[in-house]
Amino acid sequence: MSDFDVIVVGGGSGNNVAAAAADAGLDTALVEPGPLGGTCLNRGCNPSKMLIQAANAANSVRDAAKFHVDATVNEIDQAAVIDEMDDLLGGIAEDMEARYREKEHLTLFKEYTEFVDERTLKLDGDAVTAEKVVVATGSRPIVPPIDGLDNIDYLTSQEALNLRETPESLVILGGGYIAVELGYALQSMGTDVTIVEMLDSLVPREDGDIAAAFTKVAAERHDVYTGHRVTAVEEHSEGYAVHAETEAGDKLTVEGSEVLVALGRQPNSDDLGLDAAGIEVTERGFIETNEYLETTAENVWAQGDVAGNALFKHSGDYETRHTVSNVVHGEHRAIDLSAMPHTIFTEPQIAGVGATEEDLQEEGTEYVVGRAAFAESAMGRAKKLEDGFMKVLAAPDGEILGSHAIGYEASTLLHEAVIAMRHGLSVADVAETIHAHPTLSKVVEAAFRDVPN
Repeated sequence: MSDFDVIVVGGGSGNNVAAAAADAGLDTALVEPGPLGGTCLNRGCNPSKMLIQAANAANSVRDAAKFHVDATVNEIDQAAVIDEMDDLLGGIAEDMEARYREKEHLTLFKEYTEFVDERTLKLDGDAVTAEKVVVATGSRPIVPPIDGLDNIDYLTSQEALNLRETPESLVILGGGYIAVELGYALQSMGTDVTIVEMLDSLVPREDGDIAAAFTKVAAERHDVYTGHRVTAVEEHSEGYAVHAETEAGDKLTVEGSEVLVALGRQPNSDDLGLDAAGIEVTERGFIETNEYLETTAENVWAQGDVAGNALFKHSGDYETRHTVSNVVHGEHRAIDLSAMPHTIFTEPQIAGVGATEEDLQEEGTEYVVGRAAFAESAMGRAKKLEDGFMKVLAAPDGEILGSHAIGYEASTLLHEAVIAMRHGLSVADVAETIHAHPTLSKVVEAAFRDVPN
């Protein structure tokens, strides 16, 4: 007989699987060495958005003159922002742990673990077995083997989100979503920010028009060097020197009091002893899963970042619901990750769903484009939005293939397109829907109306 009915390894979104299993009367173990809530609550989405809200508040004051309001920012208490963040989010994690320790049918193990055999893990010094195992160990920042990097006290996103004092200057290695969010926030709090990105634009995975527009905006507030690969880092003067070069061999050196490594994330799968359990991984280390989130080992499932289906909290939450159905309730419910949206909370915001224009060109897919500028809407004029647009990519028959936006509250506006794509609505279905005037949603209507028939 197994020691547990269910073992869940990872207390991010996986904690909800453990809770559901315990509530169903299954003898359940939850294994998490750190605070419950995972990356999103403790080291990612939640703390970064609290920092960004402080940045937005400061910039709203700085921009008040546009509306003939005389206001200035006298001081930003970054330590207070971090203290409030720690108190609020730390309290949530602590309350969660306290509840789980009292929950019937649930045992919490605050330790690292590894597989030692099929559905068998090392816990509390013993080999512990389960009828079913769920792996939800998440991901961590990638720190590549750049010359000299191991010799300096660099930052990752986790350390950058806990800076109690604003750095004088910061060099960010990488130009993806973590880099630009933290770059915007820290620049707004008073740091001189330099971004070095290997590809030809910032946020290079975005639709090309979006990436180009954002790179132009970012270059107005940061020193931005695209097309430069970082080759070495070293201590220099009162901080660090970062060396980079182009494909043509042109060399660059930039300096900063701090260095932030924001070059992507990798799955927490390499120290789990997966071979002992018969669990296979991809070339990049993500656990292989099928449409039911089943791994290559019988009665073992994987979800969230470690499975690599989509590295977003919202996709992890979606997968959690399916894991609960399949593991706890014995169903056979397949995931459907179509129309998966993503957002970037910089300024301006960026949001997208579906194919980019570059995707469609590479596939040889025939498509048409609709586009609308925020500034041309009544609310855009009222808010004096000089930049920002939404674009729609569609098949000639009206099928929505993708939609992308950059601008004020783009993260919210995108969801009309997400719902339409998810449920098979056409361009005409959105374009002919009455949108309230003068909301920013009129930008969505205008973009869909702009798609050629």
